[in-house]
Amino acid sequence: MDRRKSAAEARRSLDRVLAPYRALTHRRPPRGWTRAIRDAFGMTASQLGVRMGVTQPTVQKLERSEQEDTIQLGSLRRLAEALNCELVYAFVPREPLQQTYETAARAVARRELGAISHSMALEDQAVDDADEDDRLRRFIEDELDPREVWAARP
Repeated sequence: MDRRKSAAEARRSLDRVLAPYRALTHRRPPRGWTRAIRDAFGMTASQLGVRMGVTQPTVQKLERSEQEDTIQLGSLRRLAEALNCELVYAFVPREPLQQTYETAARAVARRELGAISHSMALEDQAVDDADEDDRLRRFIEDELDPREVWAARP
């Protein structure tokens, strides 16, 4: 399988996996997930500390670092385990990966084909929008290496 098809299949596969996450509208609670779940259980920081094998001030420090986005992934994992929770770690694209790729690829293709289009227009051989879209699509599918899409500046 060539690189283009392999990358396209990877995007489609990840888009299917990530679709349910994109639907989530809940964000982290203001004081963090650890504190929210601990409070929902009616558990003190000292009690969570005992479950983790750390002191109450350490739990407070971990909760603060979660709130400030400085906590380490391993610490979150230990907190989740002590709260009988699963830590879910994922990058959730703001839009489907395929859509992001196509937008970037079209920008590169326009840049690559722009000089040709300009020359054709000067020679009074301009193509209409439908033909231009077809040229872009064919260039992306047949000639553009997926790595070139990300080599260009956004």
